[in-house]
Amino acid sequence: MTEKEIAEIRRRYKGEKSGISRVRGCYVNDKREIVSEFDQSFGLMTEDEAEEMLSILKKTLSGSIGKNLADIEFSNHQVLEGEQHGGLMRLRDTALDSEEDVKKLYERIIQTVSFDSSYLILLAYDSYDVFSYTKDGRKSDESSTVFSYLLCSICPVKLTRPSLGYYVNENTFRSIASNSVIGSPELGFMFPAFDNRTSNIYNALLYTRNISLNRSEFSEAVFGCDAPMPAAEQKETFDSILKETVDDDCSYDVIAGVRERVCDILEEHKENKVEEPFMLSKSVMRELLGDNGVSAEKLDKFEERYTEEFGEHARIIPTNVISTKQLAISTPDVSVKVNPDRGDLVQMKIIDGVKYILIRAEDGVEVNGIDIIIK
Repeated sequence: MTEKEIAEIRRRYKGEKSGISRVRGCYVNDKREIVSEFDQSFGLMTEDEAEEMLSILKKTLSGSIGKNLADIEFSNHQVLEGEQHGGLMRLRDTALDSEEDVKKLYERIIQTVSFDSSYLILLAYDSYDVFSYTKDGRKSDESSTVFSYLLCSICPVKLTRPSLGYYVNENTFRSIASNSVIGSPELGFMFPAFDNRTSNIYNALLYTRNISLNRSEFSEAVFGCDAPMPAAEQKETFDSILKETVDDDCSYDVIAGVRERVCDILEEHKENKVEEPFMLSKSVMRELLGDNGVSAEKLDKFEERYTEEFGEHARIIPTNVISTKQLAISTPDVSVKVNPDRGDLVQMKIIDGVKYILIRAEDGVEVNGIDIIIK
């Protein structure tokens, strides 16, 4: 799913636009036991309660694609015969009325999810009349298709601390007991995916709040397939491959040059409104490194290690492995942040056998907020 498609679904989570009429779920204690189940109609909630519930569910569609949000891809076999995929389809097709599949989904989630506190599993069903566009690009009032999907949000429940409150009308102080409060989702998913503004049963969208956690066990239990490598792990792995294979060609000029070119491509995509996101593949990285002076022999080693760690046809979101918003240089004792657009101010040199980081200083040099003069 693209950012535009996710944003379109997110706009559904407002009172007047939402097609969600009920939310199902269960309360799970810290011993992984279901304490209670519920099936709550939105019509029986107050307006404020319904808005709060929609706000919680909406957060399952938040964050960055490739970091908090990841595509889960089902194989043909899984779509045709997979137990997990079949259960998700029945939940969607029955608008969450398949009791057996609801129970199985709870079990699969509870097997793989553990928090320090109790948590809620929330299930919502929505049916969206997808509007079409006229030939001149205007939004049409007519629906082109109906997109039906389910959303699952897994939210920790925490007890607030007892406190002292002041009641103005009574002009008195009273203790306020602790209450159970539903936190923001830590994990969740949407099925099926909304690709090209229509239903794609070959994909689901996985949400994770903590981008450093590996959700493969959860993905295997709920979807029957692996989850993509977490963004933080992608960065660590990519850095390790570069250091190991590029070796003494891994200079400041190479890293800064690759980063600058990636930033340029991303900017070109943005200016030209290219919907298909730019992705880093093995061949793209070979070209970028080669253009910045890395030898063919080391490029071959890079490709080999890239395939081993990420897969033959892996495509990585650039911002997961290359920082585009900052240029940071550090040693064990010194850290320097450079304007991302002014990498040209920095040079790495060896003078009289000593390694130096040289920064061309122009106007306005400060030390701890004090203007200084360089003599």
